[in-house]
Amino acid sequence: RHKSFTRAAEEIHLSQPAVSIQVKRLEENVGKALFEHVGRRITLTEVGRELYDASKDVLGRLAELDGAIDSLSGEVAGTLTVTAVTSAKYFLPHLLGAFLRRYPDVEPKLKVANRASLLERVGDNEDDLYVMGHVPDDLDVEAVPFLENVIAVVASPNHPLASKRKITLKQLTEERFLVRESGSGNRKVVEEFFEDQGLSINPYMELGSAEAIKQGVMAGLGISALSLHNLRLEIAAGQIKVLKVEGFPLRRRWNVIHRKEKNLSPAAQSFIEFLQTEGQHLVNEAMQVKI
Repeated sequence: RHKSFTRAAEEIHLSQPAVSIQVKRLEENVGKALFEHVGRRITLTEVGRELYDASKDVLGRLAELDGAIDSLSGEVAGTLTVTAVTSAKYFLPHLLGAFLRRYPDVEPKLKVANRASLLERVGDNEDDLYVMGHVPDDLDVEAVPFLENVIAVVASPNHPLASKRKITLKQLTEERFLVRESGSGNRKVVEEFFEDQGLSINPYMELGSAEAIKQGVMAGLGISALSLHNLRLEIAAGQIKVLKVEGFPLRRRWNVIHRKEKNLSPAAQSFIEFLQTEGQHLVNEAMQVKI
């Protein structure tokens, strides 16, 4: 999956040489090479791809067996694997913590990834659940909205627009816009909104995370459109100002998704229900903000 011995070793908390030894032994057992080395890159051989697919099937079936046993016992327990886009890291730990206090026998595995990596994991059926904003139409998934995602235009308090009472979209297109990388869900939502108004923004700078964009905004590099979930501390401290722009804030939804054919464990099903019924209230309470 990683196409990297080093990254695989980091994930399972072993040394890189230990992983290399295990792969070499696996190749000896199979009788065929599993990887091809081209320069500094490695790729799976045809045999390697077959073994990888079979391994996923076996491990997935074992996970389903654990869930089935828990279901028969009526317990909400066992492993729960969740991957979320990076912007969700500001609220998802609060929700997962509250869920675990209610169901202490659940063993969570939370991974934060960029949108491209998350979509790849969905395609490979790597996890039980995924948390993201904009859900592509071509994904064969069930999407359950559970939390409002409020996207506002923000700037440094010293920015010339910070004191304006009404700002037009046309004015924004003339400003230096800081944006996420191409493919980001947040960027897609904002760009589509401007396109619907017959306008477009010209990215001044692309940054790889909401955290980097916040720092850029506070440093006066430009303005941006970000989820208010990411900005609670900076707004409270007076380091970032929400601008009064026509048409903003945009109100979208955070979704928890899973593959349609996925047999959800009691833990995964209970977490979905928990997010639906209590997610909004708990996030507002934890962040001391009502949006």
